[in-house]
Parts: sequence; C-alpha cells; structure tokens
Amino acid sequence: MPRRDSQTPKRRLIADRAARWIVSAGGIAIIVSILGILVFIVVEVAPLLFPARVDAARQVAVPGVRTIEAVLADDYRTHVATLDEHGEVRVVWLSDGKVVYEVPLAPVSVVSAAVPPQSKAFAAATSDGRVLVKTMAFGVSFQGAERVITPDETPAVALELDPEKRPLGAFAAQLDADGNVVAAAMLASGRLAVVRRGVEKNEITGEATEALNRTEVDAPGKITALVIDAPQKNLYAGTAGGDLLWWTLQNGQPEALQSPPHRANAGAPVTALNLLLGGRSLAVGQENGALSVWFPVNESGDTVRLARTHEFPPLAGAVRRIAPSQRDRSFLAAGANELGLYFSTADRTLWTGASPVSGVTALYYTPKADGAFLAGGGRVAGVDIRNPHPEVTPRSLFGKVWYEGYDRPAWVWQSSGGTDDFEPKLSLTPLLVGTLKGTFYSLLLAIPLGIFGAMYVSQFMHPAYKRYVKPMIEIMASLPSVVLGFLAGLWLAPRIQRVVPALVLMAVALPLFVLLAGYLWNRLPRGFRGRFPAGTEALLFVFVLAGGIAFCLGLSPGFERLAFGGDFQTWLLHATGLSFDQRNAVVVGLAMGFAVIPIIFAIAEDAFSNVPSNLVAGSLALGADRWQTVTRVVLPSASPGIFSAVMVGFGRAVGETMIVLMATGNTPIMDWNPFNGFRTLSANIAVEIPEAPHGGTLYRTLFLAGLLLFVITFIVNTVAEIVRQRLRERYTQL
Repeated sequence: MPRRDSQTPKRRLIADRAARWIVSAGGIAIIVSILGILVFIVVEVAPLLFPARVDAARQVAVPGVRTIEAVLADDYRTHVATLDEHGEVRVVWLSDGKVVYEVPLAPVSVVSAAVPPQSKAFAAATSDGRVLVKTMAFGVSFQGAERVITPDETPAVALELDPEKRPLGAFAAQLDADGNVVAAAMLASGRLAVVRRGVEKNEITGEATEALNRTEVDAPGKITALVIDAPQKNLYAGTAGGDLLWWTLQNGQPEALQSPPHRANAGAPVTALNLLLGGRSLAVGQENGALSVWFPVNESGDTVRLARTHEFPPLAGAVRRIAPSQRDRSFLAAGANELGLYFSTADRTLWTGASPVSGVTALYYTPKADGAFLAGGGRVAGVDIRNPHPEVTPRSLFGKVWYEGYDRPAWVWQSSGGTDDFEPKLSLTPLLVGTLKGTFYSLLLAIPLGIFGAMYVSQFMHPAYKRYVKPMIEIMASLPSVVLGFLAGLWLAPRIQRVVPALVLMAVALPLFVLLAGYLWNRLPRGFRGRFPAGTEALLFVFVLAGGIAFCLGLSPGFERLAFGGDFQTWLLHATGLSFDQRNAVVVGLAMGFAVIPIIFAIAEDAFSNVPSNLVAGSLALGADRWQTVTRVVLPSASPGIFSAVMVGFGRAVGETMIVLMATGNTPIMDWNPFNGFRTLSANIAVEIPEAPHGGTLYRTLFLAGLLLFVITFIVNTVAEIVRQRLRERYTQL
C-alpha cells in the first residue's frame, strides 16, 4: 500500500489554488481599475458633447403697453425692465407680474430704443431729435433672508442730436463708468450726427463740469443700424446697401472712415448690429436673414480692415435683434418669429427654434448667460438657456480657428488671459505636435543607443563585464524623472546653449572617431589583440568618445567663428528665421532620451539573449563571422522583442511629464524647430489642472487631453502587439 506522504500534500494544493485565485483576482482588479479610470475620464468629457438647451419660461404682460422697444433684467432674473414707445420705463416683478417701479423717460414718443453693448442702460431715440440714456442697474440688499432688488433711479441723460428737432433714424449710444456719454444718429437730412457729453471732475473740490461736442459727417449711403463700443473708441454702421462702415472716435468725435465700406452679404440691408464680449467682434444681421461676425484684421503695414471671419446659417426672415452674451462669445439673434443661439469663434449654431413671442421688438441676454428675455407687442417672454461649453467643437479642438486679433486662422492654445473679456483658445493640436516633437527627439537618441547597446552587451561583450554593465544600465531607469528634469532645466540647458557648435561637430566627428578607432584596432596584430578578453575593446571606445567630446568642445569657439560668424544664435535667426530658446527640444531629447534608454536597452537585451544558442552556433559553424551572425540571424529572430522595446519606449516618452515640464519653455507652438520649446499633453495637464474651475470647459478639455493620451497609447500598443505577433510568426521557424 503506497504511503500517503508520497502524494501531493493537501496544504500545497490549497496554497496553489489560493495563489491562482489571488493572481487571477489581481489581474481582474487591474483590468477593472483601468476600465474604471477610462469610464471616469469619459464621464468628465461627455458634457462637452451635450447640445445647448433653450426652454421657454414664464411670460408676463406689461399693463398699458402696446410696443416694448427695449428690455433688460437683473442678474437673478426676478425683475425685468421695459421701455415702451411712449418713453415709459417700467420694472416688473416676474413672480406675479406687478409693476414695482415706473418712471417716464421723456414727455415725447420714442422712435427706437436699445441696450448699449456691455452696459445696463436704456438708450432711446426720440421724435424730437434727442437721444436719452438711462442707467438701469439693479441694487441688491437683504432684509433678513429675503433678497430685495432696487432699480437705479438715476435720471436720464439727454443729448440733442438734431437742432431742428426732427425724428431720428438709426441711432446708437454708450455710457461709461465716469458718466461720459456718446450718441450717434442718422438725421433726416441723411447726415450722421455724433454728440459727446464729457464729464470732468475736480479731484480737489469734487466739482464736476460738463462739456458738449457735436459733429456731423457725410455717410456713404443710408445708415440703417449703428453701434458704439464700450470704451467709446469705435463707431460701426450698416447701410441699406449692405455695407459696413467704421469710424474711430477721438474724444467722442468721428475721424475719417477707418477702412473702405465692406459689403456684408449680397447687398441686403443691414438690420441689426451689436458688439460681442470684448468689443472687437461685430455681429451683423441683414434683411435677407444673413448672419455673420466681423472684426478688425491687420494687413500689411499699418492697414487695418474689417474682415468677415465667421458666418452662420441664415434665418428665414430679416434679423431684427442681436443680443450678446456677457460671459463669452455667444449671442442670440431674433427674427420676427424665430430665435437662434450661436457661438462666434467656433462658427457654431448652438440652437434654433420658434420664438416664444411673435413680432419680436426687443431682445436681452441675461448677465449670467443662463436665460434671455424677448418682447413682442406688450408681452415679455423669458427663456432658460443651458449652454455650458459652447467653445468646444472638433474644429475648435483640432482645426484652425480665426481668433480676434489674428490676421488668419491658426492653431492656438491659450487658456487664460488678463481680463474677463479674454477669449479662451483651446486647440489641442499644438499640444499633440509638442508631444510628438518631444517623443521624436528623445527616441532619436534613445532607440539607436538602446538597441545597439543591447546588441553589443548581449552578443559581443565578455560575460564577466556583462554582469556589471547590464544592472548598471537598468538601474538608470530608477532615476526620478523630476531629478532629470531639474538637472536638464537648470544645469544642462545653459551649458548646451554655450556649446551648440560643439554639438554640431560631435554629430560628425564622434562617429568618425569611433570608426577610425575600430579600424585601427582591427589592424593591430591578432596576437596582440588576443591578449585581451573579447569585449574589452569597449573600454577603448570609452576613451575615444571622451577624447572626441573634449576635442569638439575645444574647437567649438573657433568653429563658431568660422562657420557661424562668431554667434550661432544670431546666425540661426538671420539665416533660417528660427529662434533659439535656452530650454528647447535638444535639451529635452537628451534628458528624456537618457530616461528612455534603460527601458529600451533592458527589453532589447532580453530579446537578443533569448535567441536560441543553436541558431548562433549553427551560423558560426557554417563559416559566418560574429557580425554576420548577429545581423542576419540574431537580429531578425529578436525583432519582435526589439519592436516591443521601441513601443514601450515610445509610450514612456509620450507620457513623460516632469522632464518636459521643467526642461522646456512650455510654449504651445506649432514648430518642429529643435532649438525652441514646446508643450506636451501631459505637461499641459499638470500645468493647467490646478487652476481649472471644476466642471468648466478648461477642466473638461484637460480630461479630454488625458483621454486622447489614453487612446494614443492604446492604439500604439495594439498595433505594436499585432506587428510583434506577425514578426514572431515569421521568424519562429528559424
């Protein structure tokens, strides 16, 4: 009868099963974790794809009013102010429709009215040739827990534009924080009148003095729409012939036309003008429904012209009103019975639909950009707007966009600015180019050194030395990337800047020195070379390289004078137009290549070492020398592993953060110049995420950048695995 202890002990079986379960659970946990991270990123990115929503809200009827000429509201959308055709200003509490404030603006009828751009005021043109401007800010106070809204009771400012007291045509007005008012209007005579009331305050006595200036100029065509920017520096006009006119204002007085008239669209009359946030982009609506955005563009020299930079699908009828957002470059455009929501920079139509009131006569986009009010007849209708990420489209993320201040469309990443009027520029293309640029220059160094180093250590170096060299190179992979980035940015970059000509010399001289040293070594008598163990000749090349580097550094000043006129950076700029930054792609290539070399070396060396020894022995036995055996037998057999090493190195370089963060200028530019900086996707996330408002467009765009990195590495690894398997199948029969 066999002994029981000759069988596998039960304890070992239990341990084996437990180990199998633990390993399986660990693998599953890793997969679940990666999928969980992916799901989290997708959840954060998904709102960027959600469309804008515009929903009808409450309506109120303003008692005793037939036509509302202008409307605005407080920040909380609890009160709405209206200006009617009789010049009466009324503030209505929307919860119950009661009028809580009422004041006559003028004893005469109002011809037309508007809300000046970036202001909380009513501007009205009267039938007796005047323009009236009244601020309508809403004060907020609290009585206990109840919020109380108090309308501004500042009296209206009246400016006489037509001394003959005739009804005014198209008009515009603007009031600044110092009380200066500028108004412009089309007179019955066909001329354009501009009046400025300037207020100067004595800082010692506090006494304020007023000064009035009036100017009339000829207008090329019948003006049908006018608008003045908030700083009172520019006056824009649209004509019945579809032309756009632009005057600059000096102390409120128009100078000569800034540029020739520009035809908006098919010559249709301009029916609506307004300036978007920032006061540079001009939204233009026409009688045929055409809708476009224009802004000043610099041409050659000092010439500036208005250029049509963005165009949108037309409305079914004439564009009656345009209302800009006070948060971004969005705007509302209303026809008689339709309403559209648009985003200028991305050429994006966010929403279109039927207007909640017919015969729209007034339109206002609320300060928080969460709603709007339209007036038609004697009714005011509100809409709720949810439009959190209008800037994001595939084109704005990856294509060229024409931004304000640029003379042509461009790829730009600039997420923040100095003022609230700043227009975020969130193109990921410069970051993708920067990522590929850093990866390219680092792998340019790492791939040949890593693979050829692994080939030499595995196939040529003496085993006694290999036991020390391989662990030393692999230990290099443990160096923290923050240390490498610190050294590259603060120590290496300044030194590279001083010896760039020496680097140019090294690129040519070092390979020649190595080849010459190898040739001379092989010319030595075989008996002499046989005294040294195989592979020790590597020490010779160490000295050769050290001597070659010293030689190139010594020749650097003379070579710079001879080849580059004494200053490489100046020569580079004048000869090629390329700039030189101290922290550039060359520095990153050296530092990040140093970080990637150990990874490529370790995997490639294992691939070389795992080639069956019988293949090597058979090749040598058939008369091939060592080099022929390595290049024609070992290298093809190890190619799947070498390819894996390159792909792993690629992934390491793509995802590197600290080195590129500290060793480059972090400038997101579209340039492959090795002597300037760049910004990568990973470094951009590290720089921007601490300052990105949670849930904002920038915040979610950074998560999109992370998802893009995830997708890139997934695709690269998938393709690499497919190629590796095919290489393995091809060379498995050797």
